[in-house]
Amino acid sequence: MAQSTLIIMPAYNEAARLGIVIGDLFRAAPGTPLLVVDDGSRDGTAEAARAAGAAVVAHPFNLGYGAALQTGYRYALRAGFARVIQMDADGQHDPGSLERIVAALDEGADLVLGSRFLDLTSYRPPLARRAGMGLFRTLAAILLRRRLSDVTTGYQGLSRRLVDFYDRRGIFPPDYPDANIIVRAVRAGFRLSEVPARMADNPAGGSIHVGLKPVAYVFKMVFALLVEAGRRLPAPEARG
Repeated sequence: MAQSTLIIMPAYNEAARLGIVIGDLFRAAPGTPLLVVDDGSRDGTAEAARAAGAAVVAHPFNLGYGAALQTGYRYALRAGFARVIQMDADGQHDPGSLERIVAALDEGADLVLGSRFLDLTSYRPPLARRAGMGLFRTLAAILLRRRLSDVTTGYQGLSRRLVDFYDRRGIFPPDYPDANIIVRAVRAGFRLSEVPARMADNPAGGSIHVGLKPVAYVFKMVFALLVEAGRRLPAPEARG
C-alpha cells in the first residue's frame, strides 16, 4: 500500500488487544503509516500503540469517537496524505479487506464503505441491531435515492478531498458520526462506493450498544437523518 495512505485508528482503553491488532495490520499492509488516536484512555493504550510501532496522538481526556477521527483527519491533512483509511482498534475490522477499499479509492471514489453485509464470511449482528441498521438504511435510501447495504460501518476509505470537507467547522460531529455523515457526504457531491469487508464480532465482547444507549442512539440518529433532508451543504473543493 502506498505511503500516501494513512490508516487512522481511534482507540479508547484498548491496551489489552492493541498490540495484536496493530501486528495483524502491519503484516497485511507492511510499510503503511498508522496513526492511533488515543481518546483519553486510562489503561496504557498510547504506550501499547507506540510499542507496536504506531504513531500516536493522545487526547488529554475522552472526547468521543467523532472527535478522535477529526484529530486523525487534521493530522492527515497537515502531513500531506492523499487518502485515509479508518479502522476500529478492537480487532473487528479485518486488515485483509484493506486492498478492496484502496482499489475503490484508486478508481475515483471519495468515500468507500467497507460493508459487512457484502462479505458472506462476516459476522451477523444480533436481530435488534440489524433492525436498527435496517431503519437507518431505509432512511438513507429515501434521502439519497440509492440503496446502500451498510450505512453504520466504521471501516471506511476517504479521499483527501473528503477529509478536507470533514475538517470544515460544523460539518463533522464530535460524538458518533454514522449514517447521517454518509448521507451528508453524498448529498454534497462526493462519490461513494461500497466494497465487501470482513468484520468479526468484538473479541472482548464489549459494545457501545448496551443498556439504554441503543434506544437513545436510534432516536438521535433518526433525528440526525431527518435534519440532513433540509441541510444546505457547501460543494466539494478540489484541493491537494
